[in-house]
Amino acid sequence: MAGGIMSRLSIVEGDITCLQVDAIVNAANSSLLGGGGVDGAIHRAAGPGLLAECSRLGGCPTGEARLTGGYSLPARHVIHTVGPVYKDGQSGEPELLRSCYRESLRLASEAGLETVAFPCISTGVYGYPKSAACEEAITTVTEWLSAHELPRSIIFCCYGSDDAELYRMQMDAFLSGDDIQSGGAGRGKPMKFH
Repeated sequence: MAGGIMSRLSIVEGDITCLQVDAIVNAANSSLLGGGGVDGAIHRAAGPGLLAECSRLGGCPTGEARLTGGYSLPARHVIHTVGPVYKDGQSGEPELLRSCYRESLRLASEAGLETVAFPCISTGVYGYPKSAACEEAITTVTEWLSAHELPRSIIFCCYGSDDAELYRMQMDAFLSGDDIQSGGAGRGKPMKFH
């Protein structure tokens, strides 16, 4: 079962705004009106139409998601999700982060989207520890894929090589059954991701 699910996942290093997919996910703030990091990059690349559509949505609570057009992006759509600001890991952050992934995937599935690219959600100024956020991403997405046909393909798009390597190591640990948080990567099956 894991092999079929894992063949639907890939890890790429690069600029999410350049990907030709059905939807890219925006790690947005609750206003949906643009900001720093990936949020600002997506708004700049998409052009003013995205901001105009987002301004009509009335924002988005943490853990939820909203679907818009892609405008000047190669992606046809943008799924905006608001990740949690990390406090201590005991204030509901893991569930809220998992909800970001589930709600984004739900919107994609309902819209019939086949290819979706995710950035690293909440790991920038929101301060979520990258290793823990990566584990939540991989676990939540693989759980979704085991129960749903759409989206058919998920890309974890990492802006830097350190983040891409973290995803590769944690995916390797996931495949081999090691405890992801223990750093047990590399003791199992060879990587099947690029």
